[in-house]
Amino acid sequence: MPMMLMMIMMIMMMMMMMKLKMTMMMMMMFMMMMMMVMMMLMMMMIM
Repeated sequence: MPMMLMMIMMIMMMMMMMKLKMTMMMMMMFMMMMMMVMMMLMMMMIM
């Protein structure tokens, strides 16, 4: 369930960035950050 929430949040942020016309680099950095958060969440779940 938290994973789904994270996915929705990511998509929402992506849409916002598209509206703001952010650069590709910014988008990539943001995506990387989100991935890190997701990994951390997964680790917590496993623990």
